[in-house]
Amino acid sequence: MRHQNSVFHSLTKHVPWDRLERSVEKHGADRLSRKLNTKRHFIALLYGQLSGASSLREIVTGMASHETRLYHVGAAPVKRSTLADANAERPWQVFGELFTEMLAQAHRGLRRAVKDAVRLIDSTSVRLPSLSGDWATFSAGVCGAKVHVVYDPNADRPVYFAVAPANVNDITAAKAMPIEAGVTYVFDLGYYDYGWWAELDDAGCRFVTRLKKNTPFTTVKENRVPKNSNILSDRIGHLPARLANSRNNPLQVPVREISAIIDTGKLLRIVTNDLDAPAEEIADLYKQRWQIELFFRWVKQTLRIRHFIGVSENAVRIQIAIALIAFLILRMARLAQTAVHSPLEFARLVRTNLMHRRPINGLLEPLQPIPINPNQLKLGLYFP
Repeated sequence: MRHQNSVFHSLTKHVPWDRLERSVEKHGADRLSRKLNTKRHFIALLYGQLSGASSLREIVTGMASHETRLYHVGAAPVKRSTLADANAERPWQVFGELFTEMLAQAHRGLRRAVKDAVRLIDSTSVRLPSLSGDWATFSAGVCGAKVHVVYDPNADRPVYFAVAPANVNDITAAKAMPIEAGVTYVFDLGYYDYGWWAELDDAGCRFVTRLKKNTPFTTVKENRVPKNSNILSDRIGHLPARLANSRNNPLQVPVREISAIIDTGKLLRIVTNDLDAPAEEIADLYKQRWQIELFFRWVKQTLRIRHFIGVSENAVRIQIAIALIAFLILRMARLAQTAVHSPLEFARLVRTNLMHRRPINGLLEPLQPIPINPNQLKLGLYFP
């Protein structure tokens, strides 16, 4: 009978192990936790994400029940204390760099012209136990962290992530993000900073965001608005030249304000440095921002970033990095098969069949019975 790999084994083939080994050497990641090397550590946490395990104990017992099939993946059951120590001690940058390497692999064949590239920026909060209070205190008795993400809606994948305590403002994290010259950035009011907008403009980027209700706007030119649309006005002008404390506004270039009514009836003041694109295109770009909200919802519902298996900053960063890597693996595996088109259905089928020996492209087919060799000894039980 032809050997068939488990679903988990097939998924791990998307991992560039040579790149992981390179990062291990770079950070000396195997010197601190010798009982559990980085590859086995990664496989254990990836198993936890894909199987839906919500604790170290679930990961350990689940792997122990599949010891023979883990052997073919290059892994073995682990002890709970050893896994906890590795989460606390192993540099999270190893897994962060692996995520970056896999991004290039996932985006292969999906490259678009820079002028067509869109990046959505947002963050999501995750609640942490009180034991994380030494680094993630948000308010009295409340601990949490924020996951800041730059998302490519065309490829349906994140392209950058960072983790910070929940009390760090979104714009502070955004200023540390790399800027891709020439692309379009779409974000909400959490990134309201004229200085940062000016940096995007200087880099040749187009930005699309919202203006606050009380922000003054000096109109220089009024554009025509299309009939029978949700666009109420389209104006070119300037933001306030002076800010609080008599500071000069760093964004002195003309910008464009588009007033639009959304489906809920709310009026939005959309602002952009693109003075030429149709108003409907700008409004549609801002509407795309909801795709990153759907991404956050999908990750929280399908993967494991609600229940954390470690309380230290290093452990939390590792778990979030592994969750995003699991997201990339699921997306790449789904594109490589033709049987299941829904990402959510595919993720659920993977979880159900994770350690079964069957092809990725046959998750919808019923499991085949184990063939019986007619020459083997048959035992029967007889009762009087």
